[in-house]
Amino acid sequence: MDLQWTVAFLIGLFSVTHCLGMCGGIAGALGMSLSPAARSTRARVALFNTTFGLGRVSSYILAGALVGTGGAFLSARLGPDVWMFARLAGTVFLMALGLYIAGLLPQLSRIEHLGRPLWRRLEPVGRRMLPVRSLWQAFGFGMIWGWLPCGLVYYALIYSVSAESALAGALFMGFFGLGTLPALVTAGVMAGQLARFTRRPGVRRTAGLLIVVMAPLPLLMHYWQA
Repeated sequence: MDLQWTVAFLIGLFSVTHCLGMCGGIAGALGMSLSPAARSTRARVALFNTTFGLGRVSSYILAGALVGTGGAFLSARLGPDVWMFARLAGTVFLMALGLYIAGLLPQLSRIEHLGRPLWRRLEPVGRRMLPVRSLWQAFGFGMIWGWLPCGLVYYALIYSVSAESALAGALFMGFFGLGTLPALVTAGVMAGQLARFTRRPGVRRTAGLLIVVMAPLPLLMHYWQA
């Protein structure tokens, strides 16, 4: 597996503290909004939450493909130096994301304002899908949920601008989204315990600093192999 896909997955995995703060409540509420049949066992609740998550990840993949296409177009028009600049800028933004998750750069949350106009249009569509009674309905709601304003996603998308193609951008965002799945699927079943764990300052600091360390690895490997 390409190192950048591994890094994308691990960044999603270690962003658990932000994900649960941003979306953990939504995941828990969705679990409670399921029909009685869907909530009959913990396994069925986990299945529906996984389907919510896969719908959300599919939106990330779409966004990554669009951004990757734009980045590849600019690189083809303006030359390879643009690609390298975009990769460097994306790496810096991912490192800043790690500092944000660690609580050292709270000002970065302002980027979430960018997605609010789109979310105001999509949120009523998602609300009409509740309560969720089928897996297809859960997947559709997850796709809407994927466009919830989230600084974490935006910083990952900034990195995806440096992708060499639509496929590369989609893969980066797909692996990133898959990394966020375990925490949010579990949050739908045991939200309280996870929330208490991720609120610990040491947990947030460790997760954020791990992202800071991992973010430059693909760029460093590129220079090492050049």
